[in-house]
Amino acid sequence: MPKRVDHDERRAEIGRALVRVAARRGLHAVGMRDVAAEAGISLRLVQYYFQTKENLLLHGFQQLTEEFGARVGARLRAAGEDPGPRTVIETLLLTSLPTDEESRAFHLVLTSYTLLAVTDEALAAQPYLQRPAAAEDAVAGLLDRAREAQLLPADTDTRTEAIALLAMTAGLGTSILAGQRSPESAIATLRHQLDRIFRTPRAS
Repeated sequence: MPKRVDHDERRAEIGRALVRVAARRGLHAVGMRDVAAEAGISLRLVQYYFQTKENLLLHGFQQLTEEFGARVGARLRAAGEDPGPRTVIETLLLTSLPTDEESRAFHLVLTSYTLLAVTDEALAAQPYLQRPAAAEDAVAGLLDRAREAQLLPADTDTRTEAIALLAMTAGLGTSILAGQRSPESAIATLRHQLDRIFRTPRAS
């Protein structure tokens, strides 16, 4: 009997091939033929699943963010049954730093998507590229929980702190990729910032 094809897994394999090529060469230089060669399949098969390069890029972006979420989830489960908001925030931010091959590819390719969207209107219009607000909402929500638990001063502007943490993490990640900063230095800087935010409020 002919082997049954798992189409979702085949699409995932192609998405992972896209990320590997983009991590080596930059997303702007990736073509469907390159992805086919990396995945060890024919160009015709890549075209069958995605039709256009734009569809392939959008699938790659979605898969990249979903796999990032899975890595964060695994680390949180390892942290214990009920990690507090500081642990959740720290895990989320540290997972996005390019400190190993997997996270390096995530940061590099995610940055490439953002830059490509500046000049690609079709890519920029996609909902997957509107996620900075979702990330800010998630971190700000965790900071709100911490403030309610009196882990933060009552006057903490949680939205601004969330934006600052995400921007700092993105900048630190880029500096690691560029060889300007070691992963250890970036992690220490990020934890220092979290220590500043999660200071014990003064007694009234």
